[in-house]
Amino acid sequence: MKVLLINSVCGIRSTGRICTDIAQELSTEGHEVKIAYGRENVPEKYQKLAVKIGSDIDQNLHCIRTRLLDEHGFGSKKATGQFLKWADEFNPDVLWLHNLHGYYINVEMLFVWIKSRPHMQVKWTLHDCWAFTGHCSYFIVVKCEQWKTHCSYCSQKKCYPSSLFKDNCKNNFDRKKATFTGVKNMTLISPSQWLANLVKQSFLCEYLVEIHHNTIDTTVFKPTPSDIKKKYGIENKFVILGVASGWDERKGFIDFIRLFDMLDERYAIVMVGLTKENLKALPAGIIGIPHTDGIEELAMLYTAADVFFNPTYEDNYPTVNLEARACDTPIVTYNTGGSPESAGKSAVILEPGDLAGFLNYLRGREEND
Repeated sequence: MKVLLINSVCGIRSTGRICTDIAQELSTEGHEVKIAYGRENVPEKYQKLAVKIGSDIDQNLHCIRTRLLDEHGFGSKKATGQFLKWADEFNPDVLWLHNLHGYYINVEMLFVWIKSRPHMQVKWTLHDCWAFTGHCSYFIVVKCEQWKTHCSYCSQKKCYPSSLFKDNCKNNFDRKKATFTGVKNMTLISPSQWLANLVKQSFLCEYLVEIHHNTIDTTVFKPTPSDIKKKYGIENKFVILGVASGWDERKGFIDFIRLFDMLDERYAIVMVGLTKENLKALPAGIIGIPHTDGIEELAMLYTAADVFFNPTYEDNYPTVNLEARACDTPIVTYNTGGSPESAGKSAVILEPGDLAGFLNYLRGREEND
């Protein structure tokens, strides 16, 4: 059987690693598998699986279209046309969609192709809410419910995928609804019960929704003793670790800065996944790591940490929680989205922004140690 996966990235970050894990499992079962992706580089060990959609120039043009016209997902026509010619030749029995946003593919052209192949089995794993809104990928913080009926105005137009000027969410909603509905042989997959409940209230409610929790490679993410605390000069500190593929207010970046101001010298905060802009905004006392030298080093950091703090305000089923759990690291997270689901029963769950509650947790740890 031939299986084609499509995602914005391949082999990197959470969704890219999910795709390569799926591909490797299917390959082991004897299937022929390819991953079509749009952005960034692919680790060498996955390059034989990877098929690039478009070029950096195509992505930049799609990004400009998004910034100026708020038409994310409707650019990349030439790149998508070339990719679909290849896909016709590959002739997959199963198409497994993941993130279709990311400035790399034209969703209307893709779904015209999908609908022309009614006997092809289609799966679509939703990693956020972008598929059923007129613009945004999450709407919980702003308490918007337009997506249930019809988006007409977006208060988050400057959030990913950012539009600098035009608010085109009303038209985007109509185009997405027409594009994504009416596929005869498609099943939606949600990593969390939280997202599945939202999908059932959206225009995607015509489809069967299955809940498949994300998994991680536990041959890598496992208790991994090391001297990594010495590397960062925090041997005698209580280490609070934060990890994200991209830090912003939604992921709790500001909460870590607020938390730092509440702690004394006994504690060390380590944050992984920071951009240059994040690093500039970081207080001098927080250890900021743009990226680790590999996932093995990330496992070392999880293991060395005394607690993994995930102050996300909107998330589906964060795999960073799974990684921390696999390394036997205690988890504290907010009661938002699917984060409590992936954090597990032993995690400490706080209300969003409850840093006083986190301090109480730390005091409790001190009393028990």
